[in-house]
Amino acid sequence: MDYKLLILSMACFCMLSSSNGRRAHLQNGLPVRAVNLGGWLVTEGWMKPSLFDAIPNKDLLDGSGMQLKSVTLGKYLCAETGGGTIIVANRSSASGWETFSLWRINETTFNLRVFNRQFVGLDTAGNGVDVVAVADTPTVAQTFHVERNPDHLERVRIKAPNGFYLQVKSEVLVSADYAGNGGWGDDNPSVFLLSISGGLHGEYQITNGYGPLLAPRVMKEHWSTYIVEDDFKFIKNNGLNGVRIPVGWWIASDPNPPKPYVAGSLQALDNAFSWAEKYGLNVIIDLHAAPGSQNGWEHSSSRDGSQQWGNTDENIQQTIRVIEFLTARYANSRSLFAVELINEPLAPGVSLDSLSKYYRGGVEAVRRHSAAAYVVLSNRLGPHDPRELLGLAKGFSKVAIDVHHYNLFSSIFDNLSVQQNIDYVDNNRTEQLSQITTPNGPLVFVGEWTAEWQVRDASKEDYQRYAAAQLRVFGQATFGWAYWALKNVNNHWSLEWMIKNGYIKL
Repeated sequence: MDYKLLILSMACFCMLSSSNGRRAHLQNGLPVRAVNLGGWLVTEGWMKPSLFDAIPNKDLLDGSGMQLKSVTLGKYLCAETGGGTIIVANRSSASGWETFSLWRINETTFNLRVFNRQFVGLDTAGNGVDVVAVADTPTVAQTFHVERNPDHLERVRIKAPNGFYLQVKSEVLVSADYAGNGGWGDDNPSVFLLSISGGLHGEYQITNGYGPLLAPRVMKEHWSTYIVEDDFKFIKNNGLNGVRIPVGWWIASDPNPPKPYVAGSLQALDNAFSWAEKYGLNVIIDLHAAPGSQNGWEHSSSRDGSQQWGNTDENIQQTIRVIEFLTARYANSRSLFAVELINEPLAPGVSLDSLSKYYRGGVEAVRRHSAAAYVVLSNRLGPHDPRELLGLAKGFSKVAIDVHHYNLFSSIFDNLSVQQNIDYVDNNRTEQLSQITTPNGPLVFVGEWTAEWQVRDASKEDYQRYAAAQLRVFGQATFGWAYWALKNVNNHWSLEWMIKNGYIKL
């Protein structure tokens, strides 16, 4: 027997088997090498700040923190005990109780929410003019008009619904009974110095900020230009095989979404599926913003920083209906690869019980329309056991657990050197992935990562080494990874810029 021929035949057979195995794996869409289309169908102002430029009084958006200092007393207004009683004017510095979160009605009219979530209003149960914070829901009695000095915008007067201005009579008495003008000087008890603390720039803020007349035009222009067909061609030509598309819960009500959201994001998602099919890309639909907000951040379209998702069964069922709508709509598309049930639920505000209940219902909703699509369960952020979903996930087929890995947003990264960041990726991230990668368990997906970090004045070579380390480690994730994001005004957050400028090679 010709042993050389036998060895050659066996080698060819092994190569063919290996090739077929890889081909079958890739035809199955795994591992995912994707990019997030963030900032498109769910607004994140930090990614494209110019979107907000034309909003009147753009510093007074929903969720902005208003602090008011009396010019006559030199003290800040404060919701005594954080809410539930009177408004006082006796604080020398401003913090939580002295900050009023805005609910914007229009560019000059607002509700003011206090620390304990009550709303500032008139004491309708008393004399009708004293200012209190006792209402759980805003009505006309909790609606105020803010007048700004056109020459000094930080000087404001606040008109109450009874037609009178708020004035400070003493440190413990603020009332709405100042009728005169009195000018803008330091002797006028109705004048306050305004400062803004924090603020959100999400979908709620941009649509409510522009209002029902301008918002539809602004958003349509954004949706039709920010992500276009050529972007999908670019993605395909640069070694990627998929996109993760963040969407908001209101998309299921298009073309008549609840106010202040506007119609059109569903048509943009339809376009994305058409382009994905044309260029052979897989789509992961990601419910990035759930009703009530699952984390209180702008990218979940929180109105004022509060986190209320999952608090009621109706809220959970409403979210399941959104998942069912999206799956049913795209189930027949060959590009529908996965549905991510929710993005970044934050512990402990979102309980594991509520999340588990939702995940069970969400998986069932997807499976009613698609046996082929993967279902992605997002790990909670904040204090939690990173393996807490493993038991739940084992009861389902074709599921993955999404973890997000940024060398940011924590003080542990503040002073790390270039090499220390790379070592952290090689060691800590590898260990973190191995913790949740189990035999016959769910797949693991690094759904968000970026080549940005806290290192100052890093060189191009530093960024290249850092990006390469993450590609190497996250490439071990059994489901794959998705870079955040395709486009961003901050260059290192933009995969498009990173590729075009030679920082990342795929």
